[in-house]
Amino acid sequence: MSEPLDSLKMWDAVMGLPEQMEAAVAAVGGIDGLPDPSVIDHVMILGMGDSGFGGDVAAASARPFSPVPIVVYNGYLPPSWVGPSTLVIAISQSGGTEETLESLEAAVESGASLVAVTTGGELESLARRAGAPVVGVEACSDISTACLGSMSVPAMLTLEQLGFFSGARSWVADAIEQLKISRDVYNSPSNPAKEWAERIGSTIPVVYGGGATGSTAAKRWKVALNQNAKRPAFWAPMPDLCHNELSGWAGNPEFTSDLFTQLHLRHDNEHPQTARRYEFIAEATSSAMNDIISVEAGGDGPVAQLFDLVFSADVLSLELAYADGTDPGPRPMIQNMKDWLKTH
Repeated sequence: MSEPLDSLKMWDAVMGLPEQMEAAVAAVGGIDGLPDPSVIDHVMILGMGDSGFGGDVAAASARPFSPVPIVVYNGYLPPSWVGPSTLVIAISQSGGTEETLESLEAAVESGASLVAVTTGGELESLARRAGAPVVGVEACSDISTACLGSMSVPAMLTLEQLGFFSGARSWVADAIEQLKISRDVYNSPSNPAKEWAERIGSTIPVVYGGGATGSTAAKRWKVALNQNAKRPAFWAPMPDLCHNELSGWAGNPEFTSDLFTQLHLRHDNEHPQTARRYEFIAEATSSAMNDIISVEAGGDGPVAQLFDLVFSADVLSLELAYADGTDPGPRPMIQNMKDWLKTH
């Protein structure tokens, strides 16, 4: 059998996530220049795309421990409440993401404190000019999708040092341990992602996840399937989808059953009522689906289980790409968009 098309070696990059996270932990020591946490009333994490998802992971992991609200913002202009009592953690692997830079400049002008997580670029320059700390990260891949550890772990450890995420290093260590276990499974002949890919076939995945762990992971499943498998995919959070999206599966099941496969992301911290809703949804929508696949998170604790579900998404997206003969690395549509913006 010939090797799958993988010009940027995405499989190796994805499988290196545990070591990437270990390197990020080792690289982040004491961060000088952080603001006094007693004057911080809220934290806003800025980032777009893959860097922004690193913020999603950090926020979802830290919120149960944080005495202040932590929000993730993706856009050009920050909310009006950003001011002197706001800490902004700006994440950009390249350091040149235009939305993040524009939003950050407005936040700094409003008096917000700043921490930059970046490999350099204009983001580092802006932070240096503002006298703000820069948490440097190493570029880990040609494709930012494979850099989740480098983007999320520094943000998590920044929050820990401020007292907003107690025990972050321990939670990250648990996640690393689980990822190594899962990696062995995905590298084995019994790789479950191959079975999921076969069951999905040519259909469009619809991913459901509940709570901070499940909904954050579901977003990653959609993004990984878009970016790596070059497929449309959709996600919705539980239990909110039971008040809206669920109605959409009631009509024309003979049409949708050839088009969609539903995936349920399960974990230990689901609310009991959320768990019951999965049972109803599986029964009520089965005739409208090609298949319904349940994926169980491994690991101890919410951070390990979140990273485990994210890892599952990345592996599945690669298996689907390989099955389709699609190169998972290059993203011509996104590059075309960037080129278009420069000329229009």
